[in-house]
Parts: sequence; structure tokens; C-alpha cells
Amino acid sequence: MTTSQSDFQLNRPGALIAALPAVLGFVPEKSLVLVTIDSGELGCVMRVDLSPDLVDNVGHLADVAAAARPDAAIAVVVDAEGAGCRLCNDEYRALRDVLSKSLAANAIKLVDFHIVDTVGPDGRWHGDGGSWGTVDDPSASPLTMAAVLEGRRLYARREDLQEVIEVTDADASVVLAVTIRGQDDTGTDAMRDIEYAMAAAARAAAGKKLADAVIVRLARALVDPQIRDVFYALAVGDRAADAEALWAVLARTLPTPWRVEALVLLAFSAYARGDGPLAGVSLEAALHCDVTHRMAGMLDTALQSGMRPEQIRELATSGYRLAKRLGIELPEPRSFGRRAG
Repeated sequence: MTTSQSDFQLNRPGALIAALPAVLGFVPEKSLVLVTIDSGELGCVMRVDLSPDLVDNVGHLADVAAAARPDAAIAVVVDAEGAGCRLCNDEYRALRDVLSKSLAANAIKLVDFHIVDTVGPDGRWHGDGGSWGTVDDPSASPLTMAAVLEGRRLYARREDLQEVIEVTDADASVVLAVTIRGQDDTGTDAMRDIEYAMAAAARAAAGKKLADAVIVRLARALVDPQIRDVFYALAVGDRAADAEALWAVLARTLPTPWRVEALVLLAFSAYARGDGPLAGVSLEAALHCDVTHRMAGMLDTALQSGMRPEQIRELATSGYRLAKRLGIELPEPRSFGRRAG
């Protein structure tokens, strides 16, 4: 995820660590978080799980960070058990050295390496040269306040964020797959299916359950390239929130391969409004289902390289042009204010 904040101080470890939940969308645990710095501002923020083979894999993390061509980076290890362990800290120093060399190979300077027990108001961090301190209150972080103002939900754990997209009833999903395949010979109608989807989106946003027949029809529409391209335009319209609610419902309900398209639409919608964490977990799930999916791969690359949401929104213009050719009237594009983060 990328962000910036004029009153956010990168040179204060306690403030930087406190901002991580707002940037990642959840409170990190057992993690290595790499924060890149671009022209003095917060750039891409990446997180990986702590694991025994992490030292051997940080080169890939450095390569991903280099895609946005940042000037420098700060690393934060979050480990409640290992923060006060001498042996663990020796291992983390080795990790720091390898990470520093990998970043340097990509012309990125590792300016700080912090180890913290918990990312919360009671957290304590320490760094090189005997530096140490306490973590600021994450709820008072300028980036947290900005996220709340933007309507983003922050999660206590990454698992809570993943629940937004996880299939809720695997058995029902299998039954749906049989029903959807049983209608393969039935054609789609672009105009009617798009209008049908917008009506279903309004119901989903209102918390109403969608009938199986509705889900089956929408599943078939999702794999029609022409209809799907128009669906992407809904992410920048006045009813974008309704559409995003629908894609989330379908992601939790549909089986593969139809689920992949719902996940990518959800990722695009989240990315377009600046919610990098939700976009990230949606793309991760989509690529797990289909590593060859072109749109998922393109969005994942853009997200990892720090491409701004306003650049991603431009992809929706082709959907508006297609809708116009089909004689379909879409909700008016909404204006996005300047993001604080």
C-alpha cells in the first residue's frame, strides 16, 4: 500500500510503528514490515510473515520494493516473544544485514531497523545502537484518523480482514457450481445482466440475502468479457459502494472459477478507493485460484509497485465507453477528493 501524510514523522519510530495498522489495514503480528521512503514521504509498505527461511527470501522483498524506485527503507520486526530474546535478536541482526545488502543492490538504503513486541500503546521497540522507546497510541495516529475519515475499516488481525473474502459455505458453493455449469448453454444479455447486477448490488449493500438464482445469473455474467469490462466501471460510479458490497458477497459465495472474477472486481473497487489492504488480500486469493489471471496479475503488480489509486481508476474509462456503445446508462462517475493518506 502507498500513502503519505504531511504531519506524519518518519524519524519517530514510535509514531511510525503506531501507523502500521492504518497502512496495512490490520495490526501486524509475527511480521517483518518494510516501509519505503520516497522523497521524504511514506511510500510502499509491505509485510511478510516471520519464518525460519525468511533470511533466504528477503531478496524477493527487496526486488518488489525496488519497483517503485524509493530512496530508502525502514524495517520493523513485530515479535511479541522474540523482542526481548537475546538469541532471537541475534537472528534478527542477521536478517537486517541480509536485507540491507539486498536493498543496497537495488539502490535502496536501509536507514533503520526496529524490533517491537506489540503494535499498541503498551508496545516497546528497540533498534541499533541501543535506541529504544514506546509505541504511540495507534488510534491517535494521523494515518489512522485519515483512514477512519475515508470510511476504511481497520481490523485487529489479518485473519479478520481475510474473512471479508473467505467462502462462507463450501458445500453450498459446490452445489452452485453444478447449477452454473448446467446453464452453460444459456446466453447472456449485456444490457439486462448489467441492470440486473446493479439491482442486486443495491440489495447486497442493504444487507439482504441474494437468492441462488440471482447468484447463478451473476456468475455467468462475470465470465462474459464484455459485461465484466462494464462492471469495472462501477468502481468509480456514484454507486461504487453498492457494487463493492456485491463483489464481496459473490467472493464469499461462488466457487472457482467464477469466484476469481468476483475477487478481482472487489480488488479493483477497493484499490480505486484507496483501500490497499482489502485489494491485496483479494488479489492474493484470486491469484491463488488462478495464477495466470491477467487482470489480477496486473493489479497485483501495480499495488506492489506503489501505483496510486487515481492511476488505477483510469482503467474504468473503457468500461464507460463500452457501456455507452451498448446503450447502457451507468451511474455518474463520482469525484474523489484528495486523499490524506
